[in-house]
Amino acid sequence: MTARQIRFFGDPVLKTVSDPVTSKDDVSGLIEDLIDSVKLPGRAGVAAPQIGVNLRAFSYNVNGEIGYVINPELVEVSGEPELVEEGCLSVPGFYFKRLRYPFARVKGIDLDGNPVELSGDGLMAQALQHEVDHLEGRLYIDGLDKETKREAMRQIRESDWF
Repeated sequence: MTARQIRFFGDPVLKTVSDPVTSKDDVSGLIEDLIDSVKLPGRAGVAAPQIGVNLRAFSYNVNGEIGYVINPELVEVSGEPELVEEGCLSVPGFYFKRLRYPFARVKGIDLDGNPVELSGDGLMAQALQHEVDHLEGRLYIDGLDKETKREAMRQIRESDWF
C-alpha cells in the first residue's frame, strides 16, 4: 500500500468520534496504510482519522516496535500524571507540555480478530493515550491547560499551514 497524507487541525474528521471496525475485510488495506504511514521518520503513532478514515484503528512505532491495534480501548492508566512535551502530526511543527499518565494499557484486536493487549510506560504510554484520544475526536491540544492552549491556538492560527 502506501504512506497516506496526514490531515491537519481544522479537518472535521479529527474532531469526530471514530466508528468501530466491524469487518476485517473493510480494514486490511487501511492497516497496511497505517503501518506504512507510521514508518516514516519521527512518527510514534498514526490514527486512522489522521489519514481521513473514521474507524477505530491506529499504528505505532515506538523503540523500534511497529504494530497496530483495531478497536482499541484504553483500559488502564496509572501513576501520577506528568507534564510531558508532546506534538502531533496533525498539528505540525508545534510541541507543548501537557499532562499524561506514565503508564497505559490498551486492548483491542488484530486483523484475524485475535485479542491484542499493548502496554508500556514513557513514550509508549504517551503514544497509546494520544492515539486513543484521536479515535475519540480529541487532539492533544484539547488537553492543554487553559493558558498554554490559548498560546497554542494563537501560534497555530499564525502558522503557514493553517
